[in-house]
Amino acid sequence: MNQPLWLRIRAPFAAFRWMQAGVWRATSPVIPHSAAWGMVLNFAALETRGDSSGVTTLVNPEAPPLCIVVGSGPDHAGVVGSLYQQLHTYPVGDSGKALAKGTHGAKYWIAPTRRELLVDMDCIIGVRGTDSVVLDRVVKGLRGELAGDRYGLPFAGDNNLLLDRVDVVPEPPPTRWYEPLAPDAPARQGSCRLTVAIDRNDSSRTVTRLYAPTGPQQVPPESAWTWTPHSPAAA
Repeated sequence: MNQPLWLRIRAPFAAFRWMQAGVWRATSPVIPHSAAWGMVLNFAALETRGDSSGVTTLVNPEAPPLCIVVGSGPDHAGVVGSLYQQLHTYPVGDSGKALAKGTHGAKYWIAPTRRELLVDMDCIIGVRGTDSVVLDRVVKGLRGELAGDRYGLPFAGDNNLLLDRVDVVPEPPPTRWYEPLAPDAPARQGSCRLTVAIDRNDSSRTVTRLYAPTGPQQVPPESAWTWTPHSPAAA
């Protein structure tokens, strides 16, 4: 295992949403491991998209797994705010059918929706792997030293929310690291479920785990390191 690469990532707004429906759309309080994995490989110009011939684009099974730790930055843990938005949908069955005439062919089923946002996101991502070339590519990619194309711009969980800064730091500042909780562990303040691996073909196979933040500390506990989306042995 090579030495960790430490990244500090900041954005004015972020939103990391798991699969959910309804009029309240929540966000994780920190970047999930699955999103951190995709972001880091984007920096390295390594493709995480797989087969796109079906109804959804799958995850590339050849994309390298990484051992990742995530945490909230030293200044604050980020503030969760929310905003209201109009949600335009097509209803099921005949619900609201009488409203259709007045919209002249437009969507006629509108509901107010509340969306959570992380305000002033400041997160630390630690990355380890079995191949130091991948981590070297991350650094070169951030410096603009990689030839070839890459997919889009890195964003903070929603493609309307872009990053302000990405810094490679020699060592992490005091950070609230998210470590997994054992099934019989007592409840801890700030606990949440974070996505480790996403199966876009079968959401029941998506992997999430229960995590909780530590107090501010520079070195993450070894238990907080998580192979994402799977360990090399499981490939």
